Amino acid sequence: MSTAPVIVADDSVVEKPQDETRSSSWWHLPASLTVLGLIALILFGLRGLPGTESTFALARETDLNPLGLVPERITVPSQLAAILLAVLALAASAGLWALQALRARPPRALRLTLIAVFAVAWVLAFMTWVISERSLDVTTLLQSTIVLAVPLAFGALSGVLSERAGVINIAIEGQLLFGAFGATLVGSLTGNVWAGLIAAPLVALLMGALLALFAVGYHVQQIIVGVVLNVLALGVTSFFFGTVMRDNPGTFNAALRLPVLRIPLLADIPVIGRVLFEQNILVYLMWVIVALLTVALFRTRWGLRVRAVGEHPKAADTVGIPVNLTRWKNVLLGAAVAGLGGATLTIGTGVAFGEDMSAGKGYIALAAMILGRYHPVGALLAALTFAFADSLQLRLGTMTAAEGGVSIPGDFLLMLPYVVALFAVAGVVGRVRVPAADGEPYIKQ
Repeated sequence: MSTAPVIVADDSVVEKPQDETRSSSWWHLPASLTVLGLIALILFGLRGLPGTESTFALARETDLNPLGLVPERITVPSQLAAILLAVLALAASAGLWALQALRARPPRALRLTLIAVFAVAWVLAFMTWVISERSLDVTTLLQSTIVLAVPLAFGALSGVLSERAGVINIAIEGQLLFGAFGATLVGSLTGNVWAGLIAAPLVALLMGALLALFAVGYHVQQIIVGVVLNVLALGVTSFFFGTVMRDNPGTFNAALRLPVLRIPLLADIPVIGRVLFEQNILVYLMWVIVALLTVALFRTRWGLRVRAVGEHPKAADTVGIPVNLTRWKNVLLGAAVAGLGGATLTIGTGVAFGEDMSAGKGYIALAAMILGRYHPVGALLAALTFAFADSLQLRLGTMTAAEGGVSIPGDFLLMLPYVVALFAVAGVVGRVRVPAADGEPYIKQ
């Protein structure tokens, strides 16, 4: 035990004990990264295809690229580049070994930097190996990553809103599905895609109301309620899809699409221009809502009350905060946000509604929320990580063995986003601090 000075309100100095006992599992992460680094070195590097090249397409002729500062293409020798990147990943894992061996409580910023360097180097080594003798358009990959991240991010934000107030939201999957269903149905009936956008969060509110009714009002076990609501959402939407929408697609299930809003000049920036500034309104809303929720939760009186309800509801009630009403409001607001994510699955991508089209994205969003440590920015970053894995598997799935290079079985590619989610969440279990009253019903005394 050591002590560190803490300045209190009256400027006096007190000694606050800090536990610097090393965790018995401190070596798990460095060891895991070392194994992954060795796999990259052996499989992607030493056993890679010799004499081949990997090409990354970055810029286009029409981009705003004075003096060609960003090259249109970067071509590297596949095997050598993979080896160098794998060595960099191993160096980052060695740095993590040293950091955690020397310090019981290593600096968080330095630790995260080493993990980030390892992750980037490892992913680039994999991409260099897998596109040997082929080309990968980086801008298209990142653009699809943003699109795929939107439903995950909105779903994760829904979870943050609910669980910060103490309500476990397993029903994100059903809320996404209802949002997609409502957007298509109302948009088709009115012939107006904007009406569908407005309807998506309103229809998803039905799922939120049911969750709040049973979890907050009747104190039913919240995980069970969430699972049941997901099954209910699948059953209801499948029934209407099979009996109404499939037989009359022009009237009830038209493929509508939100227009792309292009920001001049900014959209012409190489690589990131079309990724960030040539998207539909749902993508822009995602950035805005993340910023607003971050400020609202951690910089406003409302956020303080929400977090108080999620951490210590009895104390919050004592000072006059209506605990159950706050939980009701947050669950409903979270459901509406998830409904926007559901709209992305249909009118955001220009496809008609399909049976079970959420396809487990609600559960991936739940994992993103946990990996993001119940913080809006963290949830967004986690959603982007999972979406990148999904986008990569879609792009690699279009590459055939006839093009040359490495061929990866399609079944493995389909597993990739879920494998990434599994390992990511497994890596933070026990390290993420869950709101203290999360999942605990509150009965006013």
